[in-house]
Amino acid sequence: MARKISLREFQESVVAKLQNLAASEAANPSRLGVQVGSQLWLVKLSDISEVLPVPPQAAVPLAQPWFGGVANFRGNLYGIVDFCHFLGGAPTAPGVDCRVLLAHPKFMVNAGIVVSRMMGLRNPDQMQRVEAAGETQPWMGAAYRDEAGSLWQELDMQALTGHARFLNAGLG
Repeated sequence: MARKISLREFQESVVAKLQNLAASEAANPSRLGVQVGSQLWLVKLSDISEVLPVPPQAAVPLAQPWFGGVANFRGNLYGIVDFCHFLGGAPTAPGVDCRVLLAHPKFMVNAGIVVSRMMGLRNPDQMQRVEAAGETQPWMGAAYRDEAGSLWQELDMQALTGHARFLNAGLG
Protein backbone atom coordinates (compact mmCIF):
# COMPACT_ATOMS: atom_id res chain seq x y z
CA MET A 1 0.00 0.00 0.00
CA ALA A 2 1.25 3.47 -0.85
CA ARG A 3 2.51 5.66 1.96
CA LYS A 4 0.29 8.63 2.75
CA ILE A 5 1.97 12.04 2.79
CA SER A 6 0.61 15.38 3.77
CA LEU A 7 0.15 18.22 1.33
CA ARG A 8 2.94 20.09 3.13
CA GLU A 9 5.40 17.17 2.61
CA PHE A 10 4.40 16.95 -1.04
CA GLN A 11 4.93 20.69 -1.59
CA GLU A 12 8.29 20.57 0.17
CA SER A 13 9.41 17.68 -2.03
CA VAL A 14 8.35 19.58 -5.17
CA VAL A 15 10.25 22.69 -4.02
CA ALA A 16 13.35 20.57 -3.30
CA LYS A 17 13.20 19.00 -6.78
CA LEU A 18 12.86 22.43 -8.42
CA GLN A 19 15.81 23.77 -6.42
CA ASN A 20 17.92 20.76 -7.46
CA LEU A 21 16.95 21.33 -11.09
CA ALA A 22 17.89 25.02 -10.86
CA ALA A 23 21.23 24.13 -9.23
CA SER A 24 22.06 21.55 -11.91
CA GLU A 25 21.14 24.06 -14.64
CA ALA A 26 23.51 26.63 -13.10
CA ALA A 27 26.29 24.04 -12.76
CA ASN A 28 25.89 22.84 -16.36
CA PRO A 29 25.16 25.75 -18.70
CA SER A 30 25.45 23.59 -21.82
CA ARG A 31 22.73 23.92 -24.40
CA LEU A 32 21.78 21.68 -27.28
CA GLY A 33 22.78 23.32 -30.53
CA VAL A 34 20.40 22.80 -33.46
CA GLN A 35 20.13 24.13 -36.97
CA VAL A 36 16.73 25.32 -38.18
CA GLY A 37 16.95 26.21 -41.84
CA SER A 38 20.01 28.48 -41.94
CA GLN A 39 19.61 29.65 -38.31
CA LEU A 40 21.46 28.27 -35.30
CA TRP A 41 19.55 27.83 -32.03
CA LEU A 42 20.45 26.89 -28.46
CA VAL A 43 17.94 24.85 -26.44
CA LYS A 44 18.16 24.15 -22.71
CA LEU A 45 18.49 20.43 -22.10
CA SER A 46 15.91 20.70 -19.32
CA ASP A 47 13.34 22.06 -21.82
CA ILE A 48 13.21 18.91 -23.93
CA SER A 49 12.38 15.36 -22.98
CA GLU A 50 13.71 13.53 -26.04
CA VAL A 51 15.37 13.99 -29.41
CA LEU A 52 14.11 11.53 -32.01
CA PRO A 53 14.16 10.93 -35.76
CA VAL A 54 11.18 12.49 -37.51
CA PRO A 55 8.38 9.90 -37.36
CA PRO A 56 5.52 9.32 -39.78
CA GLN A 57 2.81 11.87 -39.09
CA ALA A 58 -0.94 11.78 -39.52
CA ALA A 59 -2.06 14.88 -41.38
CA VAL A 60 -4.54 17.16 -39.68
CA PRO A 61 -7.12 18.80 -41.97
CA LEU A 62 -7.54 22.56 -41.84
CA ALA A 63 -4.22 23.08 -40.05
CA GLN A 64 -1.59 25.76 -40.58
CA PRO A 65 0.99 24.83 -43.24
CA TRP A 66 3.73 24.68 -40.58
CA PHE A 67 1.82 22.10 -38.54
CA GLY A 68 3.12 18.74 -39.75
CA GLY A 69 0.45 16.64 -38.08
CA VAL A 70 0.35 14.31 -35.11
CA ALA A 71 2.72 11.48 -34.28
CA ASN A 72 2.66 8.67 -31.76
CA PHE A 73 5.57 8.45 -29.32
CA ARG A 74 5.27 5.56 -26.87
CA GLY A 75 1.49 5.68 -26.89
CA ASN A 76 1.16 9.48 -26.60
CA LEU A 77 0.12 11.77 -29.44
CA TYR A 78 2.25 14.83 -30.11
CA GLY A 79 1.57 17.76 -32.40
CA ILE A 80 4.59 18.19 -34.71
CA VAL A 81 5.60 21.68 -35.82
CA ASP A 82 8.07 22.39 -38.63
CA PHE A 83 9.98 25.07 -36.71
CA CYS A 84 11.63 26.60 -39.79
CA HIS A 85 8.28 26.95 -41.54
CA PHE A 86 6.72 28.31 -38.31
CA LEU A 87 9.43 31.00 -38.27
CA GLY A 88 8.50 32.04 -41.82
CA GLY A 89 11.13 30.06 -43.68
CA ALA A 90 10.80 27.28 -46.21
CA PRO A 91 9.46 23.90 -45.05
CA THR A 92 12.17 21.63 -43.69
CA ALA A 93 13.21 19.11 -46.32
CA PRO A 94 12.99 15.55 -44.99
CA GLY A 95 16.36 13.95 -44.45
CA VAL A 96 18.43 11.71 -42.25
CA ASP A 97 19.73 14.67 -40.23
CA CYS A 98 16.27 16.01 -39.28
CA ARG A 99 15.14 15.47 -35.71
CA VAL A 100 12.14 16.17 -33.51
CA LEU A 101 12.69 17.83 -30.14
CA LEU A 102 9.87 16.85 -27.78
CA ALA A 103 8.91 19.59 -25.36
CA HIS A 104 9.37 18.61 -21.72
CA PRO A 105 6.15 17.54 -19.95
CA LYS A 106 6.58 20.46 -17.50
CA PHE A 107 5.14 22.70 -20.25
CA MET A 108 1.96 20.62 -20.25
CA VAL A 109 1.72 20.45 -24.03
CA ASN A 110 2.46 17.41 -26.18
CA ALA A 111 4.43 19.14 -28.89
CA GLY A 112 7.53 18.47 -30.91
CA ILE A 113 9.48 20.78 -33.15
CA VAL A 114 11.31 19.61 -36.27
CA VAL A 115 14.88 20.86 -36.65
CA SER A 116 17.12 20.49 -39.69
CA ARG A 117 20.03 18.95 -37.82
CA MET A 118 21.77 18.58 -34.49
CA MET A 119 24.88 20.65 -33.83
CA GLY A 120 25.98 19.12 -30.51
CA LEU A 121 26.34 20.68 -27.08
CA ARG A 122 27.33 24.33 -26.87
CA ASN A 123 28.25 26.44 -23.85
CA PRO A 124 26.95 30.02 -24.06
CA ASP A 125 29.49 31.02 -21.38
CA GLN A 126 32.17 30.45 -24.02
CA MET A 127 30.41 32.72 -26.52
CA GLN A 128 30.05 36.47 -26.75
CA ARG A 129 26.59 37.80 -25.97
CA VAL A 130 25.31 40.19 -28.65
CA GLU A 131 22.24 42.32 -29.15
CA ALA A 132 19.54 40.61 -31.18
CA ALA A 133 19.30 42.06 -34.67
CA GLY A 134 15.93 42.77 -36.22
CA GLU A 135 12.51 41.79 -34.96
CA THR A 136 12.41 39.52 -31.93
CA GLN A 137 9.68 37.13 -30.85
CA PRO A 138 8.76 36.15 -27.27
CA TRP A 139 10.43 32.74 -27.70
CA MET A 140 13.75 34.31 -28.67
CA GLY A 141 16.13 34.49 -25.72
CA ALA A 142 19.66 35.84 -25.65
CA ALA A 143 21.77 35.95 -28.80
CA TYR A 144 25.42 34.84 -28.89
CA ARG A 145 28.31 34.81 -31.33
CA ASP A 146 30.74 31.88 -31.19
CA GLU A 147 34.49 31.96 -31.87
CA ALA A 148 33.84 31.22 -35.57
CA GLY A 149 31.55 34.25 -35.82
CA SER A 150 28.31 32.26 -36.12
CA LEU A 151 25.19 33.75 -34.54
CA TRP A 152 23.28 31.54 -32.07
CA GLN A 153 19.80 32.35 -30.78
CA GLU A 154 18.55 30.90 -27.51
CA LEU A 155 15.11 29.28 -27.68
CA ASP A 156 12.72 29.90 -24.80
CA MET A 157 10.70 26.69 -25.05
CA GLN A 158 8.24 27.81 -22.37
CA ALA A 159 7.43 31.00 -24.26
CA LEU A 160 7.16 29.09 -27.55
CA THR A 161 4.88 26.32 -26.27
CA GLY A 162 2.70 28.85 -24.46
CA HIS A 163 2.42 31.32 -27.36
CA ALA A 164 -1.05 31.69 -28.90
CA ARG A 165 0.25 31.35 -32.47
CA PHE A 166 2.02 28.07 -31.63
CA LEU A 167 -1.04 26.70 -29.81
CA ASN A 168 -3.53 27.73 -32.53
CA ALA A 169 -2.47 25.44 -35.33
CA GLY A 170 -5.89 25.44 -36.94
CA LEU A 171 -6.79 27.65 -39.88
CA GLY A 172 -9.10 30.56 -39.32
